[in-house]
Amino acid sequence: METILNYVKDFISYMGIDNIFDLIRVTIDISVVSYVVYWLIILVRDTRAYQLIKGIIVLVVATQLSEWFDLKTINYILKNTMTYGVLALLVVFQPELRRALEQIGRSKFKDLFVLEEESKEDKLNKAIEEVIRSVDVLSKTFTGALIVFEKNTKMGDITRTGIPVNADITAELLVNIFTPNTPLHDGAVVVREDKVMSAACFLPLTENHDLSKELGTRHRAALGISENSDAIGVVVSEESGKISMAINGGLTRNLSIDNLRMALLKVLIDKKYTPKRLMLWKVKKVEKE
Repeated sequence: METILNYVKDFISYMGIDNIFDLIRVTIDISVVSYVVYWLIILVRDTRAYQLIKGIIVLVVATQLSEWFDLKTINYILKNTMTYGVLALLVVFQPELRRALEQIGRSKFKDLFVLEEESKEDKLNKAIEEVIRSVDVLSKTFTGALIVFEKNTKMGDITRTGIPVNADITAELLVNIFTPNTPLHDGAVVVREDKVMSAACFLPLTENHDLSKELGTRHRAALGISENSDAIGVVVSEESGKISMAINGGLTRNLSIDNLRMALLKVLIDKKYTPKRLMLWKVKKVEKE
């Protein structure tokens, strides 16, 4: 305990903390440094620089250990490597440094304090647009499709019936999945936030026996999952290319691309929306095409 107190006293003495204003100054100083370090980690993650940084940390630790154990030859080599390595780092990290400076130059002042690269709402907006693009293509080519959006009710039991994908949503991916005679085209795609979780999933069929006989398995599966959860099912008819949407046990058919976009934005992003059986969606009897 005494050793810890000595470390604290040494730190306070080193930082020059004599009053409350010094404490505020030190707090700001440490906060700024912590933010910059975190921002740099965010910037270089998933890049080659991230691996290089881990290598540098190993070299720093090895240098300190060689000094402690008095390994003079190793310590001499490592110290000289670290000294001249600074110039090498400027060359190696040139793409990342350039990207960082460009990002700072493009950003507004308030954006410098936003640690997330992209908000959840922005990602969901992009995901919806990708789904809309894919549905537009599938509708025009009369390619059958069933896309299910997971909301609050988790669908792990459904995703396990299909093939794991866990990929970012793109129109090209969805169109490729539903292309006829491909391994994943039969079944539903389950979307969680901005990810395609699984493809070729099996869904429970609706228990509503009053539906039109013209409705196929995809429509009945979309209705079934909407009856058993708060998920949203988007269906493209293979016969007519028409777009339908199932929510809360109701089915709306013959949607245009613009209407589908507005509906998805409303139920997936609009915070004022409450998942009730609104008349917009509730239909006792599905009309014929």
